[in-house]
Amino acid sequence: METHNKTLATEVILLSFSDNLQINIILFLFFIIIYLVTVVGNFLMITIILISSQLHVPMYFFLCILSFIDLFYSSSALPKLLVDLFSKERIMSLVGCAIQVYISTFLGDTECLLLALMAYDRCIAICYPLYYPMIMRWTMCYRLAAFVWIISFFISVVPSLLMPMKFCNPNKINHFMCEIIAVIKLSCENIYLNELVIFCISFITLLLPFLFIIITYICIISNVLKIQSVERSKAFSTCTSHIIVVVLFYWTAMVMYFGPSSQYSTNQEKYISVFYVVIIPMLNPIIYSLKNKEVKKAFLSHVNSHSLHY
Repeated sequence: METHNKTLATEVILLSFSDNLQINIILFLFFIIIYLVTVVGNFLMITIILISSQLHVPMYFFLCILSFIDLFYSSSALPKLLVDLFSKERIMSLVGCAIQVYISTFLGDTECLLLALMAYDRCIAICYPLYYPMIMRWTMCYRLAAFVWIISFFISVVPSLLMPMKFCNPNKINHFMCEIIAVIKLSCENIYLNELVIFCISFITLLLPFLFIIITYICIISNVLKIQSVERSKAFSTCTSHIIVVVLFYWTAMVMYFGPSSQYSTNQEKYISVFYVVIIPMLNPIIYSLKNKEVKKAFLSHVNSHSLHY
């Protein structure tokens, strides 16, 4: 098939990281350890929240969703990467590539909006504690969570479905996954409109939620400074984990999506993607478990009760 003297691609080839077997063995061990920690950590976080009645509050409901997103976000790329490290032909069909783009973009945008929703929850809990049970009642939490999933789908997936692209040879992507910024470079057509759409989506799902989070924490800090020192430290402790996660995730995503396309080489894009697709989903459950006394208490109580049972 030829269009405008260009051969259309029917599949894509992922260049991954290296063709050196020794390097790939080291990378395999590195990534499989990360993936196992990610799966175990997020699965444990979900399980602890579901089985611990003391954690059945909105804050941990949203945290449970975050762990669910991180588990599948990492799984959308890492299993394929682990296989490709020992494969000579790292081929992916256009359908498989498109599915990976849709899933990773959808989950990434959902996480951005969910982190903003978690900031809103903390803001209401600290600034309006008397009204918190009424404002963040369970029906409202379910609606807010559903809104995040639905709006993410319409923002990230629908535009891609409405703007299909034709890909030309050479069909090689210098990446370990089908990431949207890397994939559009294979387009046979002018990608200006596609880049504009990606920028607009990034503005809605990255910049606006990030500005919203900053505003909520300004409100939180101004209210926390008015209360007693003992309560102040307790209030701040419920926010530190979220702040760390927000800084890590938004910083890397903004560097990726708000930098001009010519500013970063494909190698730099690839390594930035490793951080927010592979590393951050592993770090999130660790950060929340280490910095959260309630999660550690619930985990230890279930471990002790299980050991006593035997």
